[in-house]
Amino acid sequence: MTPLPTAHGGVIALSLVGPTASGKSTVALAMARRDPSLELVSVDSMQVYRGMDIGTAKPTLAEQAEVPHHLIDLVDPDDEYDVARFQSDVTDALAGIEARGHRAVLVGGTGLYLRAAVDGLTLPGRFPGIRAELDEDADTEAMHRRLAELDPVAAGRMEPGNRRRVVRALEVTLGSGRPFSSFGPGLETYPPLAFPIVGLEVERDDLDRRIEERFAAQLDAGFVEEVRRIRGRRGGFSRSAGQALGYRELRAHLDDELSFGEATDLAISRTRRFARRQQRWFRRDPRIVSVAAGHNALADIDARLGD
Repeated sequence: MTPLPTAHGGVIALSLVGPTASGKSTVALAMARRDPSLELVSVDSMQVYRGMDIGTAKPTLAEQAEVPHHLIDLVDPDDEYDVARFQSDVTDALAGIEARGHRAVLVGGTGLYLRAAVDGLTLPGRFPGIRAELDEDADTEAMHRRLAELDPVAAGRMEPGNRRRVVRALEVTLGSGRPFSSFGPGLETYPPLAFPIVGLEVERDDLDRRIEERFAAQLDAGFVEEVRRIRGRRGGFSRSAGQALGYRELRAHLDDELSFGEATDLAISRTRRFARRQQRWFRRDPRIVSVAAGHNALADIDARLGD
């Protein structure tokens, strides 16, 4: 059956996904270097923050000058940014790419943002009064238990300690009077697309090694200083920016809550767990064509897609 076009089907050439440290950016950059008609669109919930460069593995300024990149450096770290804002921003970015007669490669590992971009999810509204009340409750796990009573499906999709997601799900459930999990076509529904989604696969041991080596390289590049600089700015980190892996743990170190070694170990451990969740998320999507990450990834993608 011929794939049916869905959201932005005409302008998107490809979507490249995978867990953190799988090499998505390197492969996407290689694609754009050999085809000047391609522009890269970041699907990363943390690369939107200005100044959060090292810890988010953001493309370098030289790479951004060489190949057009979009949805990077949109807001300051003290701003809130969420999937609804991303959905609006990605629509604008893709419209601009299409107007130039180019095509987009979506690249990133934030699964919900990808679904919002390609599947046109219907997103719930905001309920500031309820959100303010929830923000006063410091017991995230208790709120997760409350969410489990009201919307067990949503509660089952998130970690009990993921405050940002738990609070948002409760805000919508209480404010709208309907379960958070009921919005949109449903994350378990995978409509046909007019473009391929390629997922980079990495064996667990290799991925663990990549994550540890990348974090060490980020520290060498000045990650601690980057966190210190943002922490010292007026406004510091917003709730959403403050969830970024590595930043959260290094902030705790700078606040004398963790030793440097404890912060490093915790950051690596949490990043590995996050990568496992990313892999599970992408493996549920039957539309994704899996390709082994590594030096031959681009050639393998060409072979799989028939280019």
